[in-house]
Amino acid sequence: MSFVITIGREYGSGGRYIAQELAKKLKIKFYDEELIKKVANEAGYAADFVKENDEKKEPFWNGFFSNGMVDPININTPTQSVAFATFDTIKKLADEESCVIVGRCSSFILKDHANVLNVFITAPMQDKVFRAITYYGIDAASAEATINKKNKERAKYFNFYTDDEWGKASSYDLSLSSSIGIDECVDVIVDYAKKKKIL
Repeated sequence: MSFVITIGREYGSGGRYIAQELAKKLKIKFYDEELIKKVANEAGYAADFVKENDEKKEPFWNGFFSNGMVDPININTPTQSVAFATFDTIKKLADEESCVIVGRCSSFILKDHANVLNVFITAPMQDKVFRAITYYGIDAASAEATINKKNKERAKYFNFYTDDEWGKASSYDLSLSSSIGIDECVDVIVDYAKKKKIL
């Protein structure tokens, strides 16, 4: 039976890299940038259009809910169109194959799906600043402000499209600090997945 591990992550926490290494260890597909291509193919959008509107929310709306999610009947902006196309693609992936999916409300979208493990990766600010400077090329003087801005955007996106709260421990099966190490995080997730009997 197929399974899915979703990885929510703070910017600079190394969550994407952990997800990538996890997929390698389990020999399953990894979806982050590849998800953008998949959504474009499934929905008939240009990949650049999907990337431009990926994980974004309109700044002038607070959200409107129907049964716990934004009402798809009211889709009328590019970001909403991409969001719902992404959610549909995530559901299809979960039905078709084992994989690791990064972000994009996947923990909420698959909350009632069998064989799903939802993980959130955090890190101390000094670690996030180090990664932002070293790996993302962010200027040291603005690194902390950039991290806070990115995480605020991710929280707004998640909280807008779901009735849950981004980063809240009870919203996930497992919350981890990457300060214990990338490989160690991967090992903990695998061990937890085995204990949850999805592996």
